[in-house]
Amino acid sequence: MPLTDTTIRNAKPGAKSIKLFDERGLYLEITPPGGKLWRLKYSFGGKEKRLSFGAYPDVSLKAAREKRDDARRMLADGIDPSEARKAAKARALQMAEDSFEAIAMEWAKRHLAARSESHRTRVIRRLEREVFPFLGKKPIASITAPDILAVLRKIETRGVLDTAHRTQQAIGTVIRYAVATGRAETDPTAALRGALPAYKSGHMAAPADDPAAIGAILRAFDAFKGGLVVSVAVRMLPLLFCRPGELRTMRWEQIDTEAAQWRYTVTKTHTEHIVPLSRQALALLDEIRPLTGHMPGGWVFIGGRSPMRAMSENAINAAYRRMGIDTRQELTGHGWRAVARTFLHERLGYEPAVIEHQLAHAVPDALGTSYNRTKFLDKRKAMMQEWADYLDKLKIGAEVIPLRA
Repeated sequence: MPLTDTTIRNAKPGAKSIKLFDERGLYLEITPPGGKLWRLKYSFGGKEKRLSFGAYPDVSLKAAREKRDDARRMLADGIDPSEARKAAKARALQMAEDSFEAIAMEWAKRHLAARSESHRTRVIRRLEREVFPFLGKKPIASITAPDILAVLRKIETRGVLDTAHRTQQAIGTVIRYAVATGRAETDPTAALRGALPAYKSGHMAAPADDPAAIGAILRAFDAFKGGLVVSVAVRMLPLLFCRPGELRTMRWEQIDTEAAQWRYTVTKTHTEHIVPLSRQALALLDEIRPLTGHMPGGWVFIGGRSPMRAMSENAINAAYRRMGIDTRQELTGHGWRAVARTFLHERLGYEPAVIEHQLAHAVPDALGTSYNRTKFLDKRKAMMQEWADYLDKLKIGAEVIPLRA
């Protein structure tokens, strides 16, 4: 007699497994602990075999019968349903291994290892936020140009066209890696050329050649009400005009107060760089030393959540926005490099080569040396002190006479 839901619900376990038969090989096995498991008994190639369909009530009586009928149709076609299930699991596993997300993380591990931590974090975070929710589980070989365009359109509608272009570039890089490793055949991003509106990238936001604007910003920095770590970092960056990522990862062991120097390795070029420290920069270090100078992590600018980590890469620009500074149009932390380059040359009269060396830029010379950490060091030391004094004058609104080169 076929089983009914009432029969199944009322069935009690015994000391040994009990089998309640339905029809056409389907039965319910009740285990001593009380589990109720669907099984199918069938023959293939002259051998008796079993196939599991799951547990009741997760798999209902109706669902178990449908699974039985599917399996018997395979048998009628000469297919062993047990082997078909194994093959399906293997395909699913292979698809998971060849998913966009799995290959993207493999690519990141191999190809971003030599890049800076901030760059790796930025790229992976963009993939996690913009791509994985939509394409992450798809087999990479099955991803089409329309699939990618749909993702990019979602980003474009948020008004961040630059992010859409960067995301397209990242997707293409991952898929080309899959092509190179034999897990995809073509890169569909090639068909997307012109699908997004063109984005014209510009320089990091920085004030034009306007001493009054610089003075007003510096006064806002002095009035900033945030924590001491971010406050010192915000006031230190204009004095040093280094890359913000290098400032936030400054370590106490890199500071030589007697020589008034900060020595570190430039993340972009992997070259050692020397930054002469003005009296004003040393005073800021003295201000923060009681807070972070004894921390075991060694960071000058510690993170807000853990003293074992450096300050967040977004901390400075976030502080600017809290002060009402538009980081898209007015100023970013990186923008101080452009400010210093312009003012040091056009208003303080310093040679471009001296400035470029202080910016840690490659400057070819007669000997073919692209960068020398000690070149112009005496001039750079004088320049950094004059620059700090100049900023002080702008901050108090003193008249500053430009000395055009």
